[in-house]
Amino acid sequence: MRTLRNILSLGLILIAIMFQSCKKMDLNKSNQDSGILPARFKVEIPASLSNISATTKNTKSATSGLQAQSDTLMGDEIYRQLNFFIAVGAGAADIVQGVIGSIVMYHIDKAMTVSFQSDDDRRIKNLVVVENAEFDSRLWEYELTISDALSESEADSGKGIQIFWNTSPIEGIAILKPYNINRDKNGNALNTMYRIDYSEVPTSQYESTMMVEIADLPMPAATVEPFALKGMKMFVGKKGDNVDVFGNSDHPNAKFYTDRSGFSWSFVASALKTQNIGVAEVGLPPSNLDASDRNFILKDYSIKNVLTTEIDQWFLDKFGFMPDSTGLAGYLKDADAPGFFADHGFVQGGIAPSAEYSPLVERINLLSPYNPKSVNELDIQFK
Repeated sequence: MRTLRNILSLGLILIAIMFQSCKKMDLNKSNQDSGILPARFKVEIPASLSNISATTKNTKSATSGLQAQSDTLMGDEIYRQLNFFIAVGAGAADIVQGVIGSIVMYHIDKAMTVSFQSDDDRRIKNLVVVENAEFDSRLWEYELTISDALSESEADSGKGIQIFWNTSPIEGIAILKPYNINRDKNGNALNTMYRIDYSEVPTSQYESTMMVEIADLPMPAATVEPFALKGMKMFVGKKGDNVDVFGNSDHPNAKFYTDRSGFSWSFVASALKTQNIGVAEVGLPPSNLDASDRNFILKDYSIKNVLTTEIDQWFLDKFGFMPDSTGLAGYLKDADAPGFFADHGFVQGGIAPSAEYSPLVERINLLSPYNPKSVNELDIQFK
C-alpha cells in the first residue's frame, strides 16, 4: 500500500524554492524612512501553525499494513502538510514586504516615476506612484505599480506588482506576478499571481487582518508531483494573543489510495502567540466541491471519513473484501479531529494535550473554510 508519507513528500520542493527566490528582496531596512510606503503588510502567524521545519523533521518509519493497532497513520502525515501550506501563504506576504523594502531606497514620499535596473534579473523596471487611485470599488490614497519596461506592450502590461494603500491606519491591497518581478528565477511561473489584502483598521473581531490568495502556481505532471499546490486562499486575523487562520489549499491532481483525484486541504485553525500552541481542524473535500457549509466540508469530509472511504475502496479493489474495522480504526486513530500543535509541529489528534488548548477549540468552532470550488477557480487580476 502506498503510504501518505511517501505521497505527501512530493510536490513541495518546487514551491519552497520559488518562494525563497522571491523573498530574496529583504525587508531588513527598517532603519530607513519608508516615506509614504506602508511600514507593515503582514499578520504574523505563530510557528505552531506555520513552522516549515516541522514538515521535514521527526519523520518516522513508513507504515506497512493494518494488522496491529500500533501500526498507525501518524497524524503529522496529514496535519504537518497544513503547517507547510499556511507557511506558503505567510511567505507570499513576506514577498510583498520584501518588495516594499527593496524600493525604500527611492525615498517615495509623493507621486513619482522612476526607472531602474533590477538586481535580480538585470532588466529595466518602471516604478510609478500616483495619488487618489480607485481599485476594487474603493478610493485609495496611493497606488504603486512596478512593471517590466520591455513587456509593457504585452497583455499584462508587464506588471510585476501593484499596491493600493492608505497610510493611517495602514490598509491596502498588493497584487504580484513573480514572472515580471524576476524572470530568471520565475521563468516557469508564467501565470502565477498573488494577492494580499492587509488591514490595521480594527473590527469587532480583530485588530489586524490579512487575506492571502495565490493562483496558478506551476503544475508539474501528476505522475511526478501528484500533490502539487495549484492555489490557495487564506484569512488571518489577530486580536491580542489570538491568531485565527482559515482557508483552503487546492491540489487538483492529488490522490490518496484510489484513483479519485483532486482534493482541497480545507482548514480552520487558531493559535496563541505567547504559548505558541495551536488547534486545527482539516477537511479533505474534492477540489471542485461547490459547498460552503462548515459541517459538510469539515465533518462529512473529515480526514478520518475521507481516508476510511479511500482505504475501504482500495481493499475492495485489490483484495475483494473490506479491511478489518478494528485494525483500520487503529491505523487512523491520529486522524481524529481536531489536531493539536506546539512549536515543534503536530502533537496529537482528538483529545487536547492540556486545558490551555480549550479556548482555541472554542475559537475554531466559529470559523469556516471557503468554498473549495471558488478556490479551485481563483482568478487574480491587476487593475
